[in-house]
Amino acid sequence: MTSPHYFIAVTLPESLKERYAGWQQALKNKLPYRQWPQSEDLHITMKFLGPVDDSRLEKLIQAMSEIERFPAFSLQTGTLGTFGNPKKPRVLWAGVERKHELIRLQENIEKIALKVGFQQEKRTYMPHITLAKKWAGGVIQLSDLKEHYTGQDQFSVNQVVIYRIHPEKQPKYHAAAVYNLSGEAI
Repeated sequence: MTSPHYFIAVTLPESLKERYAGWQQALKNKLPYRQWPQSEDLHITMKFLGPVDDSRLEKLIQAMSEIERFPAFSLQTGTLGTFGNPKKPRVLWAGVERKHELIRLQENIEKIALKVGFQQEKRTYMPHITLAKKWAGGVIQLSDLKEHYTGQDQFSVNQVVIYRIHPEKQPKYHAAAVYNLSGEAI
């Protein structure tokens, strides 16, 4: 039996989850994606871990406690974007500001995971909130849609979570450990 999969993420406030769930509802009729995450599952991934056995998970949970010394901060989200071929994009997302504090937090998480034995991510970190994935066919022009799905929403980043993935459940992601950042967001 293979070990369950995990990832580390920043949580979103309910108000943002509701906003992006509204975008998803409106876009489902316009875009042929096979997967639309439930609003409860919306997040900003900091590091995907893949399969993790119980022993390594316990080490990671303990090591991640040092992240609680990291100060809380504010962050903006907004514009619609994609990964992959613009005419058949594999992922549809809401953009996230590449703020210095977010990048530092991600780098710290990467270092902690490396110490526990996880692979270093080789790709440049691109923060986003996945709204849909797995393109199901056809060619479309997304530029028209992007004009209607914009906005600057600001929220406080004050929590990081290690999530376990349950592919057969809805919602799919369940917290294995929660870390509160220190102080109030500026």
